[in-house]
Amino acid sequence: MMKKLRAKFVSIRDLLATAWPIVLITAVGFVVAYQFVEPAPPRHMTITTGSESGAYYAYARRYAELLAANGIKLEVKTSAGSLQNLERLNKGEAEIAFVQGGIKEVVNDENGRGSDLRSLGSVAFEPVWVFYRSDIRIDKLFQLDGQRIAVGEEGSGIRGLALQLLEANEIKANSKSLLPVAGLNAAEALQRGEIDAAFIVAAPEAPVVQVLLRSPGVRVMSFSQADAYLRRFPFLSKIVLPRGVVDLVRDTPPRDTVLLATTANVIVRDNLHPALVSLMLQAMTEVHGKSGFFQRAGEFPAYKDRSFALSDQAQRFYNSGPPFLQRYLPFWIAVLVERLFVLILPIIILLFPLLKVAPSIYNWRVRSKIFRCYGDLKFLENEVRNSYDSSRHAEYLARLDGIEEDAYSRNIPLAFSDLFYTLREHINLVRAELFQIESRAVPGKAR
Repeated sequence: MMKKLRAKFVSIRDLLATAWPIVLITAVGFVVAYQFVEPAPPRHMTITTGSESGAYYAYARRYAELLAANGIKLEVKTSAGSLQNLERLNKGEAEIAFVQGGIKEVVNDENGRGSDLRSLGSVAFEPVWVFYRSDIRIDKLFQLDGQRIAVGEEGSGIRGLALQLLEANEIKANSKSLLPVAGLNAAEALQRGEIDAAFIVAAPEAPVVQVLLRSPGVRVMSFSQADAYLRRFPFLSKIVLPRGVVDLVRDTPPRDTVLLATTANVIVRDNLHPALVSLMLQAMTEVHGKSGFFQRAGEFPAYKDRSFALSDQAQRFYNSGPPFLQRYLPFWIAVLVERLFVLILPIIILLFPLLKVAPSIYNWRVRSKIFRCYGDLKFLENEVRNSYDSSRHAEYLARLDGIEEDAYSRNIPLAFSDLFYTLREHINLVRAELFQIESRAVPGKAR
């Protein structure tokens, strides 16, 4: 029983001795592969939007509902507008922000501001409405020169865009007639005649737009030079508000109205986890993928405003859709499988050739124990044949016995016992040859 246990122990020891280099190489491969494994995505993100009455805030609330179903909490923060949203992104106070198209044109970029920001794409058109009070039809912005114009609050995307368009029409940004009034406040001021025109950037369904479209004496400007604006401001698009689309009975508006439109864009920090980028894009598709007032089904999200570079993950999403696993598995299971795949695949590739040569290494290790004895035996045989000394006959025999005892003490695994018995046969052959040489050296000596 003890011999069997001892043999089994020896076999295990040889296996371990063979395995440790493989284990070491695999461990090194594991450490290297781990460097390329993305950490698990955080369960909390912050998005900065605009006022609670704005479309950005409404979009963000819908995103939050969809992300919550996948175990991600999206904190929604209101803001004064796109400029403050960009500021929060650059300071790391938020990971995601809504930014109005073209806003980067008015951002000071001297210190690389925004260099670590990426776009996930545009999610909707934002018509640029210019409402005015006048008996004369206005279809060019320079006709508003010298009039009181509401251009939006400081820090808002509306103000930045309005000032760009007015400056292109030689109306200076520092003009005292450009007033920091926005939204419903601007609508009320225009209705009361306190201002002559107001820039509004909002969806047609927005309350402020609906109010002004139906206000007596208030008109909406149709941009007769729309194509020229598109050449000068590539982030703008031309859209048409069809005649009667607001109110068929009252024929509002009374004619087709050409509007300029910027886009609502989702901008993120470049270090946002790739899995969360994919999840955000899926939420954006769910919220904005349907047809709307100015958009076709499937038109959004899309990379329309190129002020910010498109995220690599967003590029892959637009080319081939969501990651394969996220199409069929719950979000967190898909993330876990993706991480394990990145970790395990290189190890499997590394282990395959190692395990293939492991049996050969094991055989070599076991056989080498016997081969060492064969080396001693061959050395002794050559010495006996070439320089036999009869006075050392007993020494030769003792060395043969020592080789045999050494072989026996090496505890060869049972599967390789044939090697041990073959060695003993060869030792006996050398022993017989030794006696023959002794007989010839000492005539008449019996074996």
